Amino acid sequence: MHSMTGFGSAEHATSTIVARVEAASVNRKQGEVLVKLPRAYSELEAGIRKATMQKISRGRVSINIHLEKAHGAASAIRINSSRARALEAAFTELSDTIDRHVQASATDFLRTPDILDFDDEPADSAEALSAITPALDKALQQMISMRANEGQHLLNDTESRIASLESITCQIETEAPSVMVKHKENLHRRLTESGLDLDLDDERILKEIIIFADRSDITEELTRLRSHFEKFRQYLAQDEPIGRPLDFLCQELNREFNTIGSKANNAVLAQLIVDAKIELEKIREQVQNVE
Repeated sequence: MHSMTGFGSAEHATSTIVARVEAASVNRKQGEVLVKLPRAYSELEAGIRKATMQKISRGRVSINIHLEKAHGAASAIRINSSRARALEAAFTELSDTIDRHVQASATDFLRTPDILDFDDEPADSAEALSAITPALDKALQQMISMRANEGQHLLNDTESRIASLESITCQIETEAPSVMVKHKENLHRRLTESGLDLDLDDERILKEIIIFADRSDITEELTRLRSHFEKFRQYLAQDEPIGRPLDFLCQELNREFNTIGSKANNAVLAQLIVDAKIELEKIREQVQNVE
């Protein structure tokens, strides 16, 4: 079992470029990959998204890629000659205007925008990809490892809660026969209080009891619950994405407990159903984060 929450980061450098990659994933019913990288390399986005989707089935994964030139890589400097000459001419004109010699200093040239421009032309896309790919693989590996560790915690918690639900189901099965006994006693009491002198073996009373027994019978629901528990454990034992089937089973378990609750004309059973649904809701919350 894997969680959908994870994070990983890595970097890889070639002789000319350094790639730093962060991969973060959160819950989402479907698989989605968001890639953020410099606009100059937007053509690489589809390939990065495809490589990521091959490693996940559910969850929203954000890939953040930062690129910079490797230390020692040459960066050319462009000089805007016309702007530099214009600045020099401006100082000459200023000298003539105030009748005092004013000379432009190196600081003036450095402060004037666009006179000196570092030529940071983006690297070739293939060269950038050669740095991105190893960093991406390492970042995704870290993220998936974190998802696996988180998934183990989810697995342990879910197994414990399934065991709790099975225990509650056994209590429900034990308590269920008392529903008929109490109904028969209540029916007899109401007949006695009404002053009607009827034998408990009267056909009409027996028919009423049979109808009630049929309506309150939960044998089928208990059988389906056990089947769902067994299937739940089978999924938990699998080493593959199981979030969707577990979510479906939670819905089915909820349906069976609701049906038993509607049939349970008994305070003890009603409380057991409440306990079961509280436990089931906790399982559903965990399953929402399962890949």
